[in-house]
Amino acid sequence: MSSLISDELRFFVRSRADRICEYCLNHEGDCLFTLQIDHIISLKHGGGADSENLALACIVCNRQKGSDVGTILADRSFSRFFNPRTDSWAVHFRLVGATIQPITVSGEATVHILRFNDSERVVEREELIAQGRYPTAQALARIMG
Repeated sequence: MSSLISDELRFFVRSRADRICEYCLNHEGDCLFTLQIDHIISLKHGGGADSENLALACIVCNRQKGSDVGTILADRSFSRFFNPRTDSWAVHFRLVGATIQPITVSGEATVHILRFNDSERVVEREELIAQGRYPTAQALARIMG
């Protein structure tokens, strides 16, 4: 699949995202692995390899999301995930301490499936906050809307 995305497009996606995961807002410099190009709507669901369907994601968010486009909620209804190309982070989430809290149903679905608030991820954000490295200025702009 990666062969479908040119080096120029990869560079564009990384630059547009300011080298932060467009889901959890971790900076690439604070991740163990290089951030990955995510198909917001997977190829198997009809998504394309164009800039409007690509996002930059950390390995944790990308693996949790996989090829899913949404999830079934507790009330058995379906909710799509947050879409970094069409949605504002600040509309769907708020950062409270080191916890990312959902504001909308799509935010709830995303927080749950991408496991934003697993204890390891919260501890990691707490440490980055203590070091003044989370959120970055670029991530803060998304948080503030």
